[in-house]
Amino acid sequence: MAHTQQDDTKPNTRDARRAAKAAKSITAFAAAHGGAEAQFAHLGEKGARIVLVCGDGAWGDVVVDSMEVARAATEKAGVTVHDEFSGEFAAKVVTGPYEWCRMAGIQIGSPSHPRPGRSAA
Repeated sequence: MAHTQQDDTKPNTRDARRAAKAAKSITAFAAAHGGAEAQFAHLGEKGARIVLVCGDGAWGDVVVDSMEVARAATEKAGVTVHDEFSGEFAAKVVTGPYEWCRMAGIQIGSPSHPRPGRSAA
């Protein structure tokens, strides 16, 4: 039986393709909103979330397979990466009526989720 070894010196082409695809999305989003900064959130076995906050306050995210893919994607996109989602970084996020309604709408007792025994307004 032949023994094969995995060559760890070669870049993982699947990860490289995924990083390039994520970088393309990041670059397009950043260009449409005056630049972007990022922060990573580890999602366990699911991968990593790249949270983007743009110059105009718009925000979004891209989910990738691993922290390594997240690092490669943001490096390729040329965005600044923050170690944490600090108060200063979070203050750049602009939320609108949609976000406030969405956040409030999931609370029990809100108009879209009335308490038991009460009708929706």
